[in-house]
Amino acid sequence: MQLPFLKAVPLLEAIETAGFEAYFVGGSVRDSLLNRKIADVDIATSALPAELKKIFPRTVDLGIEHGTILVLYNGVPYEITTFRTESQYTDHRRPDNVEFIRSLNEDLKRRDFTMNAMAMDKTGNIIDPFHGTVSISDQQIKTVGKASDRFGEDALRIMRALRFVSQLGFSIEHGTFAALKKQGHLLESIAVERRTAEFEKLLAGKYVSKALPLLLEAGIHSYLPGLAGKKKCLSDLARCGTAGFTIEEMWSLLLYFMNLNDQEAEDFLRKWKLPVKKMKHCIHILKWLDFRLGDNWDAESAYHSGKSVMLSAERIFHCLAGGEAVLDKLEALFDSLPIKNSSELDVNGNDLISWFDRKPGPWIKEAVSDIEKAVLLGKVRNTKAEIKEWLLKCNQSSGKD
Repeated sequence: MQLPFLKAVPLLEAIETAGFEAYFVGGSVRDSLLNRKIADVDIATSALPAELKKIFPRTVDLGIEHGTILVLYNGVPYEITTFRTESQYTDHRRPDNVEFIRSLNEDLKRRDFTMNAMAMDKTGNIIDPFHGTVSISDQQIKTVGKASDRFGEDALRIMRALRFVSQLGFSIEHGTFAALKKQGHLLESIAVERRTAEFEKLLAGKYVSKALPLLLEAGIHSYLPGLAGKKKCLSDLARCGTAGFTIEEMWSLLLYFMNLNDQEAEDFLRKWKLPVKKMKHCIHILKWLDFRLGDNWDAESAYHSGKSVMLSAERIFHCLAGGEAVLDKLEALFDSLPIKNSSELDVNGNDLISWFDRKPGPWIKEAVSDIEKAVLLGKVRNTKAEIKEWLLKCNQSSGKD
């Protein structure tokens, strides 16, 4: 039993001492069987939220209407949820009603895929009524019960199935895939933010080249923002060796295959409701990828792109052009720069106004750009006195006032 479980065993014991059942459930159980790192440990119990509050002194009402409370134990938060059944899902996302029950099997029956419908007791014994261990052994994603019912209840499960392909490298069971393909249109009822979260996890997966062709085969791209009719772009993305890419690099590579200019790229990313900072970062990478496709890095381009963007653009360039990106040389190039950004210049606009007795205007920006270039190329050292002397000489030789 992995350490996160061992640390949480006292919570199960406390619930059992109070006369209730308690088990580890969900993704943590699946990942433990796959020998994957466990992120969060979730607990399911026959105790009602009010009963849990009597057992644990420190709780937060996280989603108490759905039976979930947050228990703080030894500084670690744990989500504990009461066994429940769910009524119909009118919006294909959330149950209209939740009923608390005392049966573990009934609780597991409502879950999405068999590999996620297992429980583990405090001794490490696996409770597996829907043969999730067989699915894991077969490396297969299969719904609990009828696939059309599971996807009809929560259409986001369609994206989750594809995301698990990307993360685990599993295949999708034939009947599950047939239902997924037939019910893809239900994704239009799911909030963009939720589709984005699953798509980003898919893009970040180790087996994204396996997941994207399935997404295309099922026609799911037609129900994702801005991707209807973009089958070739996604096919090109699937064929690239993108192992180890950041999510920003994956977005930037997709933008490249879509052949979008800056404004079109921004409009596309806005449809996904990405944070503004992330959008700007992706578009910045795209800009410097375009540079790299025609030029090599030098001190000026390294400076103006910034270290992380330069390295991202280089990784994508070699993904497209072939060969292996030699990033250590580029890191050394950037680290050797006399200045890394304009804030490190030893002069500012006020200095320039004082030295030349001129009013503020566009000339300041032009002068700062000239200074940056001169410092980067080693024409002048980054000290106020030497920069002033260099500027005065430049002005005299050019005949400027």
